[in-house]
Formats: sequence, C-alpha cells, structure tokens
Amino acid sequence: MLEARFHERIADILATDWDALRPDGHPFVSHAFLHALEASGCIRPAWGWQAHHLGLYEHDRLRAAAPLYLKGNSHGEFVFDWSWADAWERAGGDYYPKLLCGVPYSPVSGPRLLAGGNAGLQRALVDAMRGEAERLRLSSVHANFLLPDEADAFDADWLARSDVQFHWHNRGWRDFDDFLAALSHKKRANIRHERARVAAGDLRVEWRGGNTLGDAEWAAVHALYLATFDAKGNHAALTADFFRRLGALGGMAQLALAHDADDIAAMALFLEGDGVLYGRYWGSRVDVPGLHFELCYYRGIEHAIAQGLQCLEPGAQGEHKLARGFLPVRTRSRHLILHEGFRAAVREALQQEAASMDFYASECMAHSPYARH
Repeated sequence: MLEARFHERIADILATDWDALRPDGHPFVSHAFLHALEASGCIRPAWGWQAHHLGLYEHDRLRAAAPLYLKGNSHGEFVFDWSWADAWERAGGDYYPKLLCGVPYSPVSGPRLLAGGNAGLQRALVDAMRGEAERLRLSSVHANFLLPDEADAFDADWLARSDVQFHWHNRGWRDFDDFLAALSHKKRANIRHERARVAAGDLRVEWRGGNTLGDAEWAAVHALYLATFDAKGNHAALTADFFRRLGALGGMAQLALAHDADDIAAMALFLEGDGVLYGRYWGSRVDVPGLHFELCYYRGIEHAIAQGLQCLEPGAQGEHKLARGFLPVRTRSRHLILHEGFRAAVREALQQEAASMDFYASECMAHSPYARH
C-alpha cells in the first residue's frame, strides 16, 4: 500500500531515489537543482515559498514524487492567478496559502509527476495533492508547466489552462548562416544588422561553461542579475550562493559573456540538459544596441547548433522573439479549486481565455519568420 509523505526539505529525500524517477535528464527537476535553491536561501517562507515535497512510499521505498510548495503569494510562478486570489479574498476567503506543484522561478515545461512513467502512480500523486489540500483546508492546488503526457493524470475537477511561449527548434542546421538562410530575407537582414552592430563595438563576447567560472566571475554575473531586476522594479530572489552552486553542477550552467576593459560587462545565463538549452537570466551594465539579442538568442542558437541540441527555450513571453527564429509553443497547467462554486466561475473564465490564446497562437504562427514553414 502506498503511503504519502510530505517533506519540508528536498534533502530529506535521497538524490539517487529522486532522480531515478525522472523520465529524462530535465535539469529543473533534478535533485541537485532543487537542493541548490533551498540550500542557498532562495526558498523561504518570507518570500512565499515553503517546500512541501511529496513522496509516495511502498515499504519505505520511494515509488513516486513531485516537487511541491506551500505558497504564500503567487510570485515566481509565471502562471498568473492574481485575479483569482483577489476575487476569493473579496468574497471573504483566504486564497493563500495554496499548494503548487512546479519549479520555483522557472517558467519551463517539464516533468512534474515523477513516477518513472507509471500512469497509475502519476494519478496517485495527483490524488495525494488533493488530499493534502483538503486536510490543510487550502483554497487550491496548481500544477504548472506540465508535459503533455501528464494531462491524463488529472480528472475533470482540475481546470485546464494554456499559454504561449516562443521556442527555437533545431532543424539540423550546419551553422548559424545555414539557419539564417531558412528565414525570410527581411528577417535575415535584420539579424545580420543587429549582430554587426555588436561586432563593431569594443566588447569581446565568449561562451563559457559555468564550471569554468571562478568565484569573482560568478559574483560579477550575479551583480548584473541583481542590477537588471532592480532597474525593472522586480524582486531578485536568486542569491549569489545559488549562482555559485549552479557552477558546481558540471555542465548544467552555460553563459554568454561580454567583456569590456573592466571585465564582464553583460551576461546571459542558460541551463542545459536533455538536449535543450534554457535561457534564464540576463544582465548588463552597458547600453549597446542589439547586445541583449546577441547574448540571449544568437549566441544560444550558435551553441545549440554546435552541440546538436534540439531546442532553445528563452523563457516566458516576448513575441519580439518571433522575428528572430522562435515560434509559438503552448504550455499547460492544471488547477484545482476546492470550492465548487468558485471552480465553476473560474472554469467559465478559462474557457474564454482559451479561445483568446488559440487565436493569438494562430496569429503568431501566421507571421512565421521562416521562408517556408
């Protein structure tokens, strides 16, 4: 018989046991990545995050697991439910805390129901999440950025939601010029112009594995990350210690760095795993036209082609990516609202939202930058 246990630290679960349940090498649900977040102070109740990881055990052997958090707000999730929270609380209820199955600060689709591909165990994980929410008298449970083949684990009470991101897919191009040749003339010319402006400047750009950076270089990268978040009025949740820990995880962290006479002037931080490059953070202390595109997109595409990677996922939102070779891709989430009346109201709103998202994705695809698609 399966026993559900909830853990306040990922370290309470053996890394080998957790990682053995992953269906692939997806970096964001690796034990090492989640542990780095917790051990470096990025996950804390004061910021709305409390680890509550789920494990299903049979005779003390871990059979299935899910990254789970008690959330005191909706920051760092990227599937926005602020309007739901506002409506719930205006009606006199407490929307928070809620239960979230997902990866902190990471709008990246990937496995959430870690069960070695066993459909029955996936459904058992979903049932355990609902049971815990009912036991704790929570408003809701949310499973964000699911893989398509995980959807069957959720019954009709779980409301479906979808959004649009823009991803670059490798079609077997030999090099960057081969990729450019597939684009329309206008898009190809624009990218060449952007790259030429950066190349004509005084910056030296290089690609580095995170495990080759020293402490001082990681400190400089983190300072650029902080400055960028501060400039936009956002909360920078990731600590310098977390960045250094990423660098210790083999080849998981990858960076595009731009140097001036005073050393690192701009950076783009990526994670790599299972044939995919994930763009995560950008920062710069210089104002150079086109530098953001050069580091975050074009250098990433070059690396992906050179390494034979299948895809570059540069993060949430941003239809400006469409003109640079990225096409619309749907993301998926499921949401369980425990109150039946409120669930019905949210279901109706999501049906309207879904129609709008379908139209948006179709319109974006109609403006594909590729000469033939």
